Amino acid sequence: MLSDAKETITEVAQATLPIVIVILILQIILPGFSFSSIIQFIAGSAMVIIGMALFLLGVKTGLLPMGEAVGSEIPKYNSILLIAVIAFFFGFLATIAEPDVRVLSTMIDSVSQSSIDKTSLIIIISCGVGFFVSTAILRIIYNVSIVYLYATGYLVVIALSFFTSPDYLPIAFDAGGVTTGPITVPFILSLGTGVTAILGGRSQLSDGFGLIGLASIGPVIGVLLMGVFWT
Repeated sequence: MLSDAKETITEVAQATLPIVIVILILQIILPGFSFSSIIQFIAGSAMVIIGMALFLLGVKTGLLPMGEAVGSEIPKYNSILLIAVIAFFFGFLATIAEPDVRVLSTMIDSVSQSSIDKTSLIIIISCGVGFFVSTAILRIIYNVSIVYLYATGYLVVIALSFFTSPDYLPIAFDAGGVTTGPITVPFILSLGTGVTAILGGRSQLSDGFGLIGLASIGPVIGVLLMGVFWT
């Protein structure tokens, strides 16, 4: 545990310190920055490093093992419906908790002056992720080529782009991007690798990965549909 904590803190520090140093240099060189703002930035940066380290440590010790455990249990059920519901449930809840999704929905709610409801947007994005996580898990279990799912998904996206409101089109693609955040990515990846680990004759590289790409299509389609029917 201590070695994991030390390794995680080192990784976070290596990732964040360069940008912190660059911003500090700019604050010193450029006029208009006070000493108090520099101190405030340093304190905030320290909090970010500590917070990210604790979060990533929690992901390694909690989310990843849980995702793999759930993934290894899912194929044991004989009911297609139950497998689909379980996968949808976990994809939905992971996205609901995703900070990036809440940041995007809050900004859109503010800019649109609440014409695009924040709560509705979060639910639709989460449903989109849940649906495609469910589809991706079923693909692994029944050994369906991922090419067909990608092709079908993006054809639907292209088709809906011609019918949705222009205001929703850029939001839809941003929604697909924010779902690949610090909560959904490790959980969905571990879910996929857990499923492939329990199934014989499957490659964890070709079958266990690709779920994030599929999951990011769901919010795009969901928000595009929102633009078709909401307006």
